[in-house]
Amino acid sequence: MTILHFTSRLGIALLLGAFIGIERQWRQKSAGLRTNTLVSMGSAAFILLSVSLTGNTGDPSRVASQIVTGIGFLGAGVIMKDGMSVQGLNTAATIWCSAAVGSLAGVGLFAEATVVTISIMVTHLILRPLGNRLSKLPFIKSDTAQTEYLFTIKCKEKVENHIRVLLIQHLGNDDKLMMRSLSSSDNGDPNNAIITAEITSISPQDLLMEKIAGRLTIEHDVMKVKWEITGTQTDV
Repeated sequence: MTILHFTSRLGIALLLGAFIGIERQWRQKSAGLRTNTLVSMGSAAFILLSVSLTGNTGDPSRVASQIVTGIGFLGAGVIMKDGMSVQGLNTAATIWCSAAVGSLAGVGLFAEATVVTISIMVTHLILRPLGNRLSKLPFIKSDTAQTEYLFTIKCKEKVENHIRVLLIQHLGNDDKLMMRSLSSSDNGDPNNAIITAEITSISPQDLLMEKIAGRLTIEHDVMKVKWEITGTQTDV
């Protein structure tokens, strides 16, 4: 392979990776312009290394398989778990696609690499607002059994507001749960507060209820946390 071929393939990988990175940088994602450019260019460089060392007798697909594995570790670094939600999956998938673009450019499939790049950008620019619209649509399913829970928390009066906020945050992280009511009383003792929440779920969420209860139990000045199933409703 001549230095001209090497440079042209590496340059195409750099250019296409930069196109992907510009959109990511504009969205202010953790993996932006430089990351996607380097991933694309690095993938192409490894493919070119294999081609340069082995010529026509080599098998670049073996190097490509190792690239896929390596990018998996890199993608895992941008995935973060925030409470009960996971963030960064879209960014990790974009890095993975950037590696595919670089690999295609590395073996000289410029048209295919360009098509993949355009597809990635179309996915972000068009499917993103479409996905946001779909997320706002109400979810209606027939013959769905709803489970009703009653959450009771006994704590000191001084931490009542803090515990109420924590409970709302935990419940708000899961779109399967809906809080029907939230009330507090002192039960005759002004130093203590009893928080009661009525929760409806579109499916049984006993494990999630137990996790939330366990999380609130370790809070300071919380004396008792209890949850129970109060009934089920079927929407026909």
